[in-house]
Amino acid sequence: MQPDVSFVIAAFNAEATLDRAIAGAIAQNNVSVEIIVVDDKSSDATLDVARAYPQDIVRVVALASNRGPGGARNAGLDAARGRWIAVLDSDDAVFPNRLAAMIARAESAGAQIAVDNLQVIREDGIIEAAMFPRHYLEGLREISLATYIAGNILFESKFNLGYLKPIFQREFLNENGLRYDEKLIIGEDYILLANALAMGGKCVVEPDIGYAYHIRSGSISRVLELHHIEAMHRADAVFAQTHQMDDAAQAAFARRGRSLRTAASFLSMVRHIKARSPFKAILTALGDPAAVRHMGMPIAVRLRRMAAQFAVGVGR
Repeated sequence: MQPDVSFVIAAFNAEATLDRAIAGAIAQNNVSVEIIVVDDKSSDATLDVARAYPQDIVRVVALASNRGPGGARNAGLDAARGRWIAVLDSDDAVFPNRLAAMIARAESAGAQIAVDNLQVIREDGIIEAAMFPRHYLEGLREISLATYIAGNILFESKFNLGYLKPIFQREFLNENGLRYDEKLIIGEDYILLANALAMGGKCVVEPDIGYAYHIRSGSISRVLELHHIEAMHRADAVFAQTHQMDDAAQAAFARRGRSLRTAASFLSMVRHIKARSPFKAILTALGDPAAVRHMGMPIAVRLRRMAAQFAVGVGR
């Protein structure tokens, strides 16, 4: 019998948190689930943790080589059999009524995608506020392509919609050939949902909290580097060549492009500062003053101090 939901859990060196993620998937109320754990060639006991569960509860896919988060999730999508796909990060968890509420809302609206609110939990276990105010999500009701892009503009988006954890109709993903971009280490979630929306997917919003987002200081998503920005920019270029966008989406896309360029300038500036190359840092700042404005004054102050020190050294 086809399950209602396939949970896809990509796991890399997740032995400390994988049980928590699996427990949340098992505990779902009023839906039938299958759980697929994809071990992304971990070097710890992740694979042993996953295989400790009976095979009729947890199906394990062990990758022969490390494919990164997008590749591991794609392997899980290929193995999934459920009507709906729910991607669950191996260090996060879900609450018992999440999938039933999301599926009910999506199916009543004839939608192929649904998102909900997230509970933010700090590394020390302290529970913070919901990621999005309930009234904000209630006001959205549905997320259009323009709204989604506008919610993914670096340094500008009031509420970063890139943190949303959507569920998808599996048939919709397969019919449209939708999979994660395996070249992206950061931003693969964003481009998948953007592609789905551009291909006509309807995304409804469940304002209740269903997903427990655990902050980890060492997680990939919290360490942004220049090559990540460059990869995101390339993925956006492919997106623009592939899809037609209305005026609102095009305007948001242009703003996102500017924000990526600013982020690249800022990270270049930081790299030059760390390398004690003040002239290169200043030239970068002059080429994109927004990079300094967006990041605040401390960077600008440090640049001036470095330039002054360098000038003194030259004068001697």
